[in-house]
Amino acid sequence: MPLGTLLFRSLAAFLLPASAASRAPCPPGNGGLTLPPGFCATVVADDVGPVRQLAVAPGGELYAAVSEGDDGAIAFRDRDGDGKPEERAGFGPGGANDVEIRDGYVYLALPNRILRWRLDPGDLAPEGEAETIVADLPDGGSHEAKSLAFGAGDVMFVSIGSASNSCQESDREAGSPGRDPCRELERRAGIWSFAADRPGQRFADGRRHATGLRNALALAVQPGTGALHAAVHGRDQLSDNWGFSDEVNANEPAEELVRVEEGDDFGWPYCYYSNEYRKKVLAPEYGGDGRKVGRCAGAKDPAVAFPGHWAPLALAFYPSETFGSPYQGGLFIAFHGSWNRAPLPQAGYRVSFVPFENGKPAGKQQTFATGRTPSQLRASGLTVGPDGSLYISADGNGKIWKVTRQ
Repeated sequence: MPLGTLLFRSLAAFLLPASAASRAPCPPGNGGLTLPPGFCATVVADDVGPVRQLAVAPGGELYAAVSEGDDGAIAFRDRDGDGKPEERAGFGPGGANDVEIRDGYVYLALPNRILRWRLDPGDLAPEGEAETIVADLPDGGSHEAKSLAFGAGDVMFVSIGSASNSCQESDREAGSPGRDPCRELERRAGIWSFAADRPGQRFADGRRHATGLRNALALAVQPGTGALHAAVHGRDQLSDNWGFSDEVNANEPAEELVRVEEGDDFGWPYCYYSNEYRKKVLAPEYGGDGRKVGRCAGAKDPAVAFPGHWAPLALAFYPSETFGSPYQGGLFIAFHGSWNRAPLPQAGYRVSFVPFENGKPAGKQQTFATGRTPSQLRASGLTVGPDGSLYISADGNGKIWKVTRQ
């Protein structure tokens, strides 16, 4: 081997983390993803079905929730680190949206309950019967999928979406006024807290942590600060139901990234955040015209506002050094993409990145991953592996990718 090549390889091994320096060459085409220079994607699986959110165990095993099919979750183990798992096992009842690993247990979020199993050392999939941690969760309607995040101590946060678009007397009907008060808020459109380690709870045992969140499927607790963050789906059909222009319908309301503190009210269904006016405005169901504030003056604003209808489904803070200092401490967001911006072009099919400093967003969102076509990356899940790799799922084509830095 020429001396120059030997010196270059030795220097690369010294400068890069061990996991990065030892990775195999990037496969051609990045599995259909477009990534920033220096990053590589390997397809972990391409036949998972409607895969949703992801989790990684301390040993590197990958867990994927699946929203349809016989199994609610599928587990993968990659023994040689090439990104191609040699072992695979399904478990749990079908219809899950989220899977999480905590203190030797695997948790599964179903529309009406939260289950968990003990993961014994060496096991890929759990065995035996699940414990029901929380039963009787509100389901049905427009947004029945549940998401989880774990706070300090014994706290488990559960996101419960609204049953309707905007709490109208007749849901999604043109000109139908909003119910006032909106009784949905008593059991839905918010985040509730439960005890993570106490089986046998019911919905009534939980405590409402925050309200006015139409559908906050994307949840994450920030390492270091312990702050809960959520990304929220905004309401639909401003043009169809209320005569707003096509441009307003496509760009309003914002999809919101919010920092959630106990007692917060983010305003749904009475209010939404306007990208045009950069403030919470009154919804037309409650007398709004797109700029009037009224009762929305007290609703909490987002930390970051994104274009309308991008549909955020998952968050992942990035604590590792593997991707380099620009990414360390920042936040990845999986956007599923729109269906309701027509006649303007649909948009939002991507994974974005938001840099953070001192615990807060510190710059504009950056596009980190897209598909060669929109249907290739309707992103639905994210998680960070022990080696600093980023896993991305897409439910439209049943794929999971592992993204590494070369």
